[in-house]
Order: sequence, then structure tokens, then C-alpha cells
Amino acid sequence: MTARLPLFTRQVEGFGCFRLHALRIPEDIPLLHDWVQRDYARYWGMQGHALAAVTAAYAGLQASGHAQAWLAWLDDAPAFLMERYDPAHDQLGRHYPVQPGDIGMHLLLAPPVQPRSGFSRVAMDTVLAALFAEPSVRRVVVEPDVRNDKIHQLNRYAGFVYHGEIALPHKRAALAFCTRAQFDAHLQAIADQATCAL
Repeated sequence: MTARLPLFTRQVEGFGCFRLHALRIPEDIPLLHDWVQRDYARYWGMQGHALAAVTAAYAGLQASGHAQAWLAWLDDAPAFLMERYDPAHDQLGRHYPVQPGDIGMHLLLAPPVQPRSGFSRVAMDTVLAALFAEPSVRRVVVEPDVRNDKIHQLNRYAGFVYHGEIALPHKRAALAFCTRAQFDAHLQAIADQATCAL
């Protein structure tokens, strides 16, 4: 198997190096299929899906022309899956006024082999850093299930501001946005905390 060049890398002190790659089909699908069957991934909506169904779903996503799935590794271990998409070409775009520079995002963490305190936060920071590394991206949009308390906490930690609820065909969703300025302020607050701790 040939080595893949990462689309984005980020070194995080105390954790290691995150490397984000385009999801490979079919090579990466067995790993992803295992993740989406687990109880913690119930809001992903793929529990009970056969391997062929997950393969077809991600083949369609990668071929859509407006959405991509990236698989992240932390050093030598799989860390998370990130989906990025253009809200203007998604059903979400019917529920709010899409602005130039908006990008939608979904995040699925890997099941923890050895839980590490703060991992979900550095994973979220890495996703947003990767998205905002593109100069054209001005705002990240998310629409998590209203019942998913853990992701709401993580979103607010990273600087997302919530703007009510919307009814999507498959869920009642919370609509939230994080601008480049809000994420920059979040990173500055982390840096300031680190400085105070010295």
C-alpha cells in the first residue's frame, strides 16, 4: 500500500501529531464501519448498516463534488472522521441563509482504546484549524441532534454560537456557527491560560 500525503497536519503538545487524509474507499471502510456500529455513535445514524451500505454512502459523498470525508490519525492510531460539505448544496441550506465562505462539518471520534483527558477538545480544535486553513472559509456550520449533549458541550468549548433549532428530515437539529474570529479568540484564550499556568 502506497503512503498517503496528508491534507493537513497539526502538532499538539502532550498529544502528538494529527495527520488528516482523504478517506480511502474501500480500504478505510471496515474501520469506519466498526465505529458507526457502536452505541456512542448512535447519532451518526448508521447503526445496523451493513459494510456495503457504509461503503456506498461514502462513495457517494466523495463523488458528490461538494463534500469530502477525511480520516485523521494521531501518530499511528486512527483518531477521528471529519466530513466537510457545502451547505448551499445540502438540505441544510434550505434552513438558513447560506453566506459565502460557509462550510458544514460533522465530527466522529474514534472509540477510545486508552481514554486521554482533553482528547475530544484537541480533536475539535484540529478539525477547525484544518477548515480555517483554507482562506476561503469564513464560518463553520454544524447541525447536531438536539439530544447530543456531548457534542453541544464540545461545540461551545470551541467557539460555536447556537442559533435555535431546525427540523431536518432525519432529526431535530441545533444550528450553530463558528466564525474565523470566534475560533481565533478561542485559540487565544487557550494560549492565555497556558501562559498563566507557567
